[in-house]
Amino acid sequence: MDAAQQEATARARELQRNWYGEPLGALFRRLIDDLGLNQARLAGVLGLSAPMLSQLMSGQRAKIGNPAVVQRVQLLQDLAGQVADGSVSAAEATERMEEIKKSQGGSVLSNTTQTTSSSGAPTVKRVVREIQSLLRSVAAAGDIIDAAETLAPTHPELAEFLRVYGAGRTSDAVAHYQSHQS
Repeated sequence: MDAAQQEATARARELQRNWYGEPLGALFRRLIDDLGLNQARLAGVLGLSAPMLSQLMSGQRAKIGNPAVVQRVQLLQDLAGQVADGSVSAAEATERMEEIKKSQGGSVLSNTTQTTSSSGAPTVKRVVREIQSLLRSVAAAGDIIDAAETLAPTHPELAEFLRVYGAGRTSDAVAHYQSHQS
């Protein structure tokens, strides 16, 4: 790989970090490990071709163009967390992955059983990811930052919201969300 390709890959990974909270290679590898998948199976569940998944993982391609695929990624992240905490068995996870594979995306703020914790309430992380996904579906991170800078002098709290949820890390958005509850 020449210097220009390395630079393009680094730029793509940084964009992925802004859009998805981390580079997609790390995110997809974690899903593969946590859910016991291989790349071909993950691509199938997400509705991507195997070459497209590979390009996203390697940083040759930065953005997932289909919002339904982004939503499936979020649903798989939630499922992986439920498998990790023991609230969903491997067999149930396999069934859920088939449901996720068939999902068409629909509303970013849909309230399906996969968006809720065992108590029936949406998890904080899920709510935050839905807000992030909605913001990122209407504008790129750079545009959101520009809008935040424009608003900052007159509406600093709104500017902070846009920066944190529109271009920040999920962990920072979760902390922001929790600090503003009560």
